[in-house]
Amino acid sequence: MTTVTRFAPSPTGYLHIGGARTALFSWLLAKSQGGTFLLRVEDTDRERSTQEATDAIIEAMAWLDLAAEGTAVFQSERFDLYNSYIDQLLAAGRAYWCSCTPEEVEAMREKARAEGKKPKYDGRCRELGLGPGAGRVVRFKTPQDGVTAFVDKVKGPTAVQNSELDDMILRRSDGAPTYNLAVVVDDHDMGVTHVLRGDDHVANTPRQILLYQAFGWDVPSFGHVPMILGPDKAKLSKRHGALSVMEYKKLGYLPEALVNYLARLGWACGDQEIFSREELVKLFPAGNLGNSPSVFDMKKLEWLNAHYIKESAPERLAALLPEFLGDTDGLNLDPAYLASIIPLLQPRAKTLVEMADMARFFLLPTDKLVYDEKAVADQLKPEARALLAELLPIYEEASDYTDHKALETATQAFLDARELKFKAVAQPLRVALTGKTASPGLFETMCVLGKAESLARIKRALSL
Repeated sequence: MTTVTRFAPSPTGYLHIGGARTALFSWLLAKSQGGTFLLRVEDTDRERSTQEATDAIIEAMAWLDLAAEGTAVFQSERFDLYNSYIDQLLAAGRAYWCSCTPEEVEAMREKARAEGKKPKYDGRCRELGLGPGAGRVVRFKTPQDGVTAFVDKVKGPTAVQNSELDDMILRRSDGAPTYNLAVVVDDHDMGVTHVLRGDDHVANTPRQILLYQAFGWDVPSFGHVPMILGPDKAKLSKRHGALSVMEYKKLGYLPEALVNYLARLGWACGDQEIFSREELVKLFPAGNLGNSPSVFDMKKLEWLNAHYIKESAPERLAALLPEFLGDTDGLNLDPAYLASIIPLLQPRAKTLVEMADMARFFLLPTDKLVYDEKAVADQLKPEARALLAELLPIYEEASDYTDHKALETATQAFLDARELKFKAVAQPLRVALTGKTASPGLFETMCVLGKAESLARIKRALSL
């Protein structure tokens, strides 16, 4: 049997970390079995669901390379299908019309609480044989005895006494189907064999299994992954990093870093931390889905992102970098030039935002280079300027600006002749070339800037 999984977000907001992890686990489960991964948009909440949110969810999944096969299913377009199945249950005596008002149902629950019983609908319309009418709902005839049991792929064997369950509503008074009914019909109709979702759905699973059984359908395999917590073990919130997936893109994270990080939030394969996508697909069935909440750690995500930045092709990062440069007016954004800068920044940058900040001085023309005033005051004192002025002819005579070692050797010979340490010129030269006191290697920087630009910057610094 082909494995079919699905991701079923509600488009009432953007795709957040928890939803992205659920999508990833479902995608990996399908791909690891050579199966199919589907997308269903649960947009039955007409007031809160928006096209903007739907588009944002699909965009985020595409960025993470978790695109689903086929066309997305939209629940809002399937009400007739759901209602036809509700009618089947009514005809088979597995569902009934109920005329109780919400206030009456709440009074039943209060009475049950006062008696120390499970607060639920008391079934008073169950055998009245009512038909449709204003304000009436359709309820499911939940078996009143027996047990509904299943083996949760994460939590293990789970069982609920049927007597604990309500006669749940299948169709609301406005004719709209309810979540549990729609989900069961959709998963059956889409051929879903495995359902991985958050553990906030655990209570729904026995109810859904009873619906599968009422229809005579095969029940899929269920697994419920625990929630993600912040470092303080409280529910993950924005202050911990619970941003939308596309916010991480804006912050300069690579999709493969976020995918790798999400995979390790609740899944393990030994002590390995870094996984290619191919490894994730290969190892996911053999790995373990943890049944304890995971803790979100921005530092670990940063560490992974730094790793993937180091591993990326310079040409790829050069294509991504302009998006993070802000105002690009007057900047040299030639792709080949950008690609020549990237290797100097890869060992130092944790995000593409950091890389863009580090790259900016390379991209400005000499007359637009911004000098840090404190750096100029501290590092370009008269004696330092005098040394730079003496060094300038050596750099003018140098013909090879493709070999940083040659420039370094020429500089060292200049210093040796004067019995000076490298630090005598290092920071003054760095400020002259970059406008600041932190940068990649000096001579590598000169090679990337090229002879004309390097000389122009030193001359401008001497004129400050």
